[in-house]
Amino acid sequence: MAKVYLGLGSNIGDKKQHIDQAIEMLKQHKSIIITKVSSYYETDPVGYTEQDTFLNAVVEIYTTLSPHHLLGYCNGIEEILKRKRIIRWGPRTIDVDLLLYEDFIAEDDKLTLPHPRMKERVFVMIPLYEIAPNVEINGMEIEQIIKNLEVQGIRKVHYGG
Repeated sequence: MAKVYLGLGSNIGDKKQHIDQAIEMLKQHKSIIITKVSSYYETDPVGYTEQDTFLNAVVEIYTTLSPHHLLGYCNGIEEILKRKRIIRWGPRTIDVDLLLYEDFIAEDDKLTLPHPRMKERVFVMIPLYEIAPNVEINGMEIEQIIKNLEVQGIRKVHYGG
């Protein structure tokens, strides 16, 4: 089984419910085992800034699915949760991104791994660091990547329970 990290984000409607639903759909697949879920983090939008704040999390899974089949399943989750791709980096009910898939490297029309912009995004790196503090991305330790990031604009969200 391959160890994989997925980034989840939402900024439309009940953001937490959208992320929770995506996690439940991941759990329902017989070839996916979720082993860790980060805290939820609220972050300011990046790129297109005329939109609501995002709620983000990262999950660690183990899967026997190939990277491309996993991408297809994640795209299916986005479709079920009514993700619309109208504006690049625009509002969305859910975003499910493949961040890392073991040591697999890909760069084709459908999939680039490791995720090409993850090292620039505090909303990915902070929750990833929380659940995988020893991970390396392209030979660079995550702690060093975070030291090079602007870490303002991210807030851990605490839900009662």
